[in-house]
Amino acid sequence: MQGKVDLCGVNTSKLKVLKSEESIALLRRARQGDQAAREELIAGNLRLVLSVIQKFAGRGEHMDDLFQVGCIGLIKAIDNFNVDLDVKFSTYGVPMIIGEIRRFLRDNSTIRVSRSLRDTAYKVLQAKEAFQNEHQREPTLDELAKLLDLRREDIVTAMDAVMDPISLFEPIYSDSWDAVCVMDQVRDGKNTDEAWLDHIALSDAISKLGQREQEILELRFFQGKTQMEVSAEIGISQAQVSRLEKHALKQIRKEF
Repeated sequence: MQGKVDLCGVNTSKLKVLKSEESIALLRRARQGDQAAREELIAGNLRLVLSVIQKFAGRGEHMDDLFQVGCIGLIKAIDNFNVDLDVKFSTYGVPMIIGEIRRFLRDNSTIRVSRSLRDTAYKVLQAKEAFQNEHQREPTLDELAKLLDLRREDIVTAMDAVMDPISLFEPIYSDSWDAVCVMDQVRDGKNTDEAWLDHIALSDAISKLGQREQEILELRFFQGKTQMEVSAEIGISQAQVSRLEKHALKQIRKEF
């Protein structure tokens, strides 16, 4: 987002940046009810919001929406910051902005994850981090299950539930000519548009056959019966079955 980028009607290239001492002075005035100082403080920290929302780009959300939500986090940080602590405002404000955006993404996700699954996933992540710090390697699924006294299935389900969904058009590799997307790796080679059209054409061709020819194809190719079994079932000779079958297949090829 370099140069002139408008978010919510704001030209981000012209956003003011406040120094730490300026922010503290404005915070003290805002605490005393100075609304002008509060508004100046908000305007002077919009670049902070901008820097945070860039970390959430590419998740399918409009940047305008993320910017507005980030501003809510900024306002909450301004209203709750303790000016008497020896802490930079940005140190307090960034986690507040990130938390507000994460809450928005969670609450507006099309995939709803239960609280119990989120809690389980959080415990798994904590246990995984502690294990890595102690053993300098990632724990196996069995080791995590033993540490947390959980079933392997519960751990896998919880971790899958909290994973961020990925767009099928997300590029996973790119060179100077073309990009390979997720869709290229998970594409169903069987149920393609071409196969679907072939299926329609085949059904249409079969519907144009006579009733006995359709019955023979059903018994031969869908039920897997031999020509002798078909002849016994429909009451004609094996030679007749063979002749009708060949004629039916010839007609289908002609239709295609």
